[in-house]
Amino acid sequence: MSDLETRIAQVAWNADGLAPVIVQQWDSSEVLMLAWVDAEALRRTLSSGRATYWSRSRQEYWRKGDTSGNIQVVHEARLDCDGDAILLKVDQTGPACHTGTRTCFDTTDLEAAPGSAAP
Repeated sequence: MSDLETRIAQVAWNADGLAPVIVQQWDSSEVLMLAWVDAEALRRTLSSGRATYWSRSRQEYWRKGDTSGNIQVVHEARLDCDGDAILLKVDQTGPACHTGTRTCFDTTDLEAAPGSAAP
């Protein structure tokens, strides 16, 4: 098994063979979007340096920016402690969200109550 395949084999895929990817701007830590990958999308991402995802709605691969020009150049990919989520640090060109905004997390504020460290 190649080194790339060994890294991909570490992912704990869900029942659909997918894992969530949290996409973050590499230099500012701004959270840009959430997407999904299967083993092939992750293989394409890790081997090409460009973010590739699996579209659950269209049932096809999409490399971010191929149609919009808003590419994501990969700087780092990390697996979480359980192996079931991926953090992808990218350099985002243009908007990350399909709505045309910089991030997919700039719309509805759910107005969470302020937390406290006190028991």
